[in-house]
Amino acid sequence: MFALLIATLLTTTVSLCNGACSEVDSDTEAVAGKGFKLGCISCKMRPEVEASATVDWYFKAKGEADYAHIYNYNEEGPHIVDERFEDRVDWNGSKRSQDIQDASIYVFNVTFNDSGTYRCFFHRLLTYEFYEYQTVVSKLVHLKVVAKATRGTASIVSEVMMYVSIIGLQAWLYIEMVYCFRKISAAGEEAIRESANAEYLAIASESKDNCAGVQVAE
Repeated sequence: MFALLIATLLTTTVSLCNGACSEVDSDTEAVAGKGFKLGCISCKMRPEVEASATVDWYFKAKGEADYAHIYNYNEEGPHIVDERFEDRVDWNGSKRSQDIQDASIYVFNVTFNDSGTYRCFFHRLLTYEFYEYQTVVSKLVHLKVVAKATRGTASIVSEVMMYVSIIGLQAWLYIEMVYCFRKISAAGEEAIRESANAEYLAIASESKDNCAGVQVAE
């Protein structure tokens, strides 16, 4: 349940809306036989600048020395280059826009042979009023494929921090309640004292007037 909540928050954070963009590192542990999202996000420094980009993914398996080109995405759409990933990779990044900032891909039916290092490249063309500028950005993902999902350290720390925050908030609310109760109680006691003093003064004044009336009558 908590992991699902974290995943939902991360998905919301990295969603691209009205030019907003947030770079979040990809997960690095996949379960054999399951699907897995290889995340790759590169935000523009100036969202207002028009741009277009193409994306290339490379893969270096464990024990191999060189990267192999496995995937390409451009204005014509996706193209799987490496037959090892044929019918197993789907585009999961920016859609309906050539201004690609999210180049994530989804790998179906992950195998242990998919363990290794993945590298994605953004070939971005920035269009200014009087000139164009080409940039290249790359990101690395070190993927480990396991037989069964395990809880990562980050997940455990996040859950601990969540409970610490809840306990801290409850303690603060308790302190506030005690403070407010004491303040209200003190104000009530002060009001009672003031009322008693006022009543005493009224009685004393009335007694004095009565004494003066008796003296005049004599």
